[in-house]
Amino acid sequence: MSPQSVLVPLFKLYLCGIKVLLYQIFNRSFTLPVLPKQNGRVAIVTGGTRGIGFETARHLASLGMHVIIAGNEREEGAAAVRKIHEEGTEGTAEFVFVDMTSLKSVRHFVRLFRDRGLPLHVLVNNAGTMMVPERQTEDGFEYHLGLNYLSHFLLTNLLLDLLKRSGKPGCCSRIINMSSATHYAGVVDMEDLNRRIQYSSHGAYSQSKLALVLFTYYLQEQLTASSCSVTVNAVDPGMVDTALYDNLWTLVQLLKKPVAKILFRTPAEGASTAVYAAAASEMEGVGGCYLYNGQKTQSAGVSYDSELQAKLWKKSCQLVGLQEA
Repeated sequence: MSPQSVLVPLFKLYLCGIKVLLYQIFNRSFTLPVLPKQNGRVAIVTGGTRGIGFETARHLASLGMHVIIAGNEREEGAAAVRKIHEEGTEGTAEFVFVDMTSLKSVRHFVRLFRDRGLPLHVLVNNAGTMMVPERQTEDGFEYHLGLNYLSHFLLTNLLLDLLKRSGKPGCCSRIINMSSATHYAGVVDMEDLNRRIQYSSHGAYSQSKLALVLFTYYLQEQLTASSCSVTVNAVDPGMVDTALYDNLWTLVQLLKKPVAKILFRTPAEGASTAVYAAAASEMEGVGGCYLYNGQKTQSAGVSYDSELQAKLWKKSCQLVGLQEA
């Protein structure tokens, strides 16, 4: 592996981080408007046991939603549900196990959910990991690609007909894909999505977050073309002080701790744009957007490449075993 293949993605990713921190120094965190009650609506939040996912689930439940927290830590899940209910929320929360590094587990989760006969109005694809050492998922995918992107690609497609049935004109179902500013540094290598030729944890992470944006735009185009009452948006939470940074190099972690306390967003602040996308009246019928700090923002130029979007969709269908729709 050449030094360049490691250093270039690293430099590009940390440059993105510096730009985000500069923005956060001079701009306040987005403040949520008063949101309408969501009584009777059902949401699934992956990775909802802690961090941004928990704060998203917590807020949606406070609006009256029935929130299913999907995660792979049973004790954390039980604690999250207990905490939400102790707050006297108007809605309800429950934990359902799913291992997002296993396509088999994703399929099992979907079967269990569908068997209950519940509608589905909101899907928040939040679970993720960042900059882990080179490793593969149960299905042999590069870890960032498998967990951050492909598992959510499969989950969304398996639940799409249910989202379509649950949405109505003027009251759309909503899909939220949690991306990151690191997608600006991302390169989707269609010849080596699994990063087996030259591995860089920084490059792999950035690629997975760019893939989510490409997926968002392509799916919204299909939904609009078929006049479905479903919207899909990508959300950038900013730099948030969560466990996602636990895989940073030791030196970077030491430098990060004092900076995070001052400049990083809290998990609740990081969740605000996702909650806005999921529940705000202003977002009714609005899809195909990249949202940052509560605003529609331009994503990376390559994310608007319709040919790349289509190629990635086709390849993703093949990888997760779906017939291309």
